[in-house]
Amino acid sequence: MRLILALAFVTSCIATTPPAHENPTARGPVVLGERALAIHRSAPVFDGHNDLPGELTELVRQGFAGCDIAQPQPQFHTDIPRLRRGGVGAQFWSVYVPASTEQSGDALERTLEQVDLVHRMVARYPDVFEFARTADDVERIRDDGRIACTMGIEGGYSIEGSLAFLRMFYALGVRYMTLTHSDTTAWADSATDDPRHGGLSPFGEDVVREMNRLGMLVDISHVSVETMEDVLRISKAPVIASHSSAYAIAAHPRNVPDHVLRLVAANGGVVMVNFSSGFVHPESAKKTAGMFKVMREYRERYPDATERRARLDEWFASLQLERGTVRDVVDHIEHIARVAGVDHVGIGSDYDGISMLPEQLDDVAHYPYITQELLDRGWSEHDIRKVLGLNVLRALRGAETVARDLR
Repeated sequence: MRLILALAFVTSCIATTPPAHENPTARGPVVLGERALAIHRSAPVFDGHNDLPGELTELVRQGFAGCDIAQPQPQFHTDIPRLRRGGVGAQFWSVYVPASTEQSGDALERTLEQVDLVHRMVARYPDVFEFARTADDVERIRDDGRIACTMGIEGGYSIEGSLAFLRMFYALGVRYMTLTHSDTTAWADSATDDPRHGGLSPFGEDVVREMNRLGMLVDISHVSVETMEDVLRISKAPVIASHSSAYAIAAHPRNVPDHVLRLVAANGGVVMVNFSSGFVHPESAKKTAGMFKVMREYRERYPDATERRARLDEWFASLQLERGTVRDVVDHIEHIARVAGVDHVGIGSDYDGISMLPEQLDDVAHYPYITQELLDRGWSEHDIRKVLGLNVLRALRGAETVARDLR
């Protein structure tokens, strides 16, 4: 029944889905114009995933004086001057700890440190940031000229198998949780590991129901197709893929296949396109399809983190990946819009969590190039604003509504 509804919904959206550009790779660099910049300034620009907190963890343990992000920080993709130039109005900051913490037993502790860091960052720069707990907060803060900040846990192992810890994270301001990361967990299968549950375990289903009750968005990035299907069968609220792209364009297991895009549309959710070259450029995606398996193997082979990092860098260099361009990212946006509808696509950059980015998307100052390319391809101003944040705001508000109804 859900699949039938999905197909009917997508059919109804065809008339409003923007046309694809005939040959988006045959031109030179995207050139910013005043109209695109004006549209961009009027849009929410709500990014689904930025890993800056993880990059800052050691540097700011004693305070932000050691790494003042109000000043340019070229070692990162993100700092306040570039957030301003990129027109960012709202950000889901990722609070990520490695999947190995499920075995080491310190996932909760280390995730709480990340949550604390985000709260300290917002408090350190009150003229720039404000914490947002609702969609209405996001709009108010953005209208006030500041950047609305919320958080997403990247990996369900952070709750250490406890719904009480899930509720605690919600109280601390976390508004989505990615159910897995690179490895299959005790209750959910990952896209990049061997399956153990055929999707979600019974406890995993309870996690989804409790997230619905709380008003926390369920994030299906990183999870297996079977887990995606289980989530979309169970969830009464819109779901998101906070930083995933289209499998039909780039065949990487981290991306979302078309039949799931249609289910996301029927659910009212949003797939937020990742900027990583290895996920969006078709040839690079083929070369990196097994990268998480390699990373697990190297974790066993090289216990020393410095040596492991050096060996992984050598492996990645041997792949000779192609960066691609901003147009590759927009290809994914357009594909998702065609399959799921323009109301079900957004942006989830993964800045500061990835090592290679397409040309003209080098850091958080470069979002306007997406706006320009969409405009060049004939998108309407309103549909561009949907991609740049209106869609994820609607999904967040939908999760809040479901939570009120369930309570």
